[in-house]
Formats: sequence, structure tokens, C-alpha cells
Amino acid sequence: MSRYIVFDVETPNSQNNRISSIGITIVEDGRLVKKFYTLVNPETYFNTFNIRLTGITPQAVMTSPTFPQLWNKIAPVMNSGILVAHNAVFDMKVLAKCLHDYGIVTERYKKYMCTVQMGRKCFPELENHKLDTLCNHLNIKLDHHQADSDSKACAKLLVSYMRKGLDVDSFIRTYDLKEQKTVKINV
Repeated sequence: MSRYIVFDVETPNSQNNRISSIGITIVEDGRLVKKFYTLVNPETYFNTFNIRLTGITPQAVMTSPTFPQLWNKIAPVMNSGILVAHNAVFDMKVLAKCLHDYGIVTERYKKYMCTVQMGRKCFPELENHKLDTLCNHLNIKLDHHQADSDSKACAKLLVSYMRKGLDVDSFIRTYDLKEQKTVKINV
């Protein structure tokens, strides 16, 4: 069985090119085995909408690590399995922009999966496949737009899909971190 690195990022503004918090939940053998969460100093401005959405303020992140400091800590984890997120293209793009803007060199291609796509396959009858909708349907606790809660809930969705018999590995895609888009290649 594969190792899945389920992550969620929150951003300080609508540019979506910086991270103000990240939650990571590791899934191995169908179990949540490890969690990590931190605020991140995005070194940029916060807009009112994002502050209201996440509750994260400039003051809250003042002493938090910057993205390069954070990457030094989480790169081994982020490179140790298949990345998973809810509406994964958003989180992958924010990650790619941070890596690019800070000049951090890492492998160009990353395998990833999206729990929105899996949710559509498992529960086509639902009106939408937003994280809160799926969590409500499956009775998964969620404090939405909190990266630690979102990553844990997303990990629980993944495990639920596995238990339902979904071939989650059929949802693996490849993301080009340099071009900041999904590509059709096998790496």
C-alpha cells in the first residue's frame, strides 16, 4: 500500500502565491499515522476576506517560520509519498508558486490525488463535493478553513474511500511544479 501525504494550505490573500498555514496528515496502510501543523509567515499582505475566512492575522504569523524555513523541515515528508488534497490543483499550485518565488529547487514532477474527484466517483448523488459537504455526509468532524482540520478531514475522506473499495491509485495524476499545471506523463 502507498504512503499518502494529505495536506492543506491557507493563503493570506487572493493572489494565492503564499502560505499562511499548512496542515499535513500522513496516511499509511489505511490509517492516519502522523500529523503536522504550523502557521507560516507569508512575508506579504493579508486581505480582509482571508483573515475572516481563516482567522489568521499578520500578528499571528509574525514569529512563524517563512516558507523557506518551513520547506527545510517538511521537504522530506512532502517528498515521501503521493500528495493528496481536496481540490488538489489549488493546493498544488500554491505550493508550486511558493517554491518558484523563493527559488527553491526540488523535483519537478509530483504525484498527487484529489479527494474531490474521488468524492464525485463515490457519491455522485450529492449536490456538490465540497469538503464540508462530504464531511457532513460521512459524519467527519471539520473546522473548515483551518489547515490542520482540513488536512485531517481530507485524510479521513481518503481512508473512507479506500474502505468503500475505491481504487484510489487510479486517481493519481502528475503535477509539473515548474509549469504549475497537471501534465499527462508517467514519472
